[in-house]
Amino acid sequence: MNRREFISLLGCAAAWPLIARAQQPAMRGIGYLGMPSFESEAGGLLAFKRGLAEAGYVEDQNVVIEYRRANGQYDRLPALALELVRRQVVVIAAPGPAGSAAKAATNVIPIVLMTASDPVELGLVASLNQPDNNLTGVAYLNVEVASKRLELLHEFAPSAKSVALLANSAAPVTRPRKKMSCTPQREPLAWSCW
Repeated sequence: MNRREFISLLGCAAAWPLIARAQQPAMRGIGYLGMPSFESEAGGLLAFKRGLAEAGYVEDQNVVIEYRRANGQYDRLPALALELVRRQVVVIAAPGPAGSAAKAATNVIPIVLMTASDPVELGLVASLNQPDNNLTGVAYLNVEVASKRLELLHEFAPSAKSVALLANSAAPVTRPRKKMSCTPQREPLAWSCW
């Protein structure tokens, strides 16, 4: 083997990993549109990544997660949702109030909602049985079980005369749609809310 053949062979060998890497398909991107900062939602993000891993998707191995955080500023959500659409992610995870912004940004990219309120009442889907074309997800229905929680609280602390609820009044999902008042009933133990 002469010197020129050796140098050519060496050059091809050095370039082979670059060529092979260039021919690999791009990793799929998942958009994660969140309201709070990373620090305040660390547990939720760990659970999200764990769930993806259980389904065979490991961040930076076979999937890229595009994180967009509003850091508590609701007015930033629409622009962040549009960023994810421009990045052409294959699905958008939208916990809490981010679902409305994601829905407004696209009707093509699948959106996985995670909300504590009724998504029908929030106007996110037409019905729970038949959500819109690109929307699916989980609704915890916290508002709907609030009276049961008060009933359990009354069993735990029967002498309590008042109960306070702390909520972020700026959040669209916690903003009261109507004024509610709850009073304990005598027998059977129940609360009536209106």
